[in-house]
Amino acid sequence: MWVLHDWGDEQCLKLLKNCYKALPEHGMAIVVEGFLPEIPERSASVQVLSDGDLVMMTQNAGGRERRRQEYLDLAMAAGFAGIKFKCPVYNYWVMEFFK
Repeated sequence: MWVLHDWGDEQCLKLLKNCYKALPEHGMAIVVEGFLPEIPERSASVQVLSDGDLVMMTQNAGGRERRRQEYLDLAMAAGFAGIKFKCPVYNYWVMEFFK
């Protein structure tokens, strides 16, 4: 999924709860998203995500880039047991939201 950044928290929770319900007992959802650093920095990769954040805020109501902890909070609120941050791919991370 590379759609969570398109939506506000309420819509993301609805989507993730539906994913959770559809998964088998020990299932997982694969999520690919970028996340902003906890401490602001000026690297090129962070600038790309920050630019994307501006686009999301102006083009998609509620859409935004999130920090790592915000993805964990969304996953937990949707019922998932946690997230495994598997590997980076350019400016994005492959994450497993697991039951």
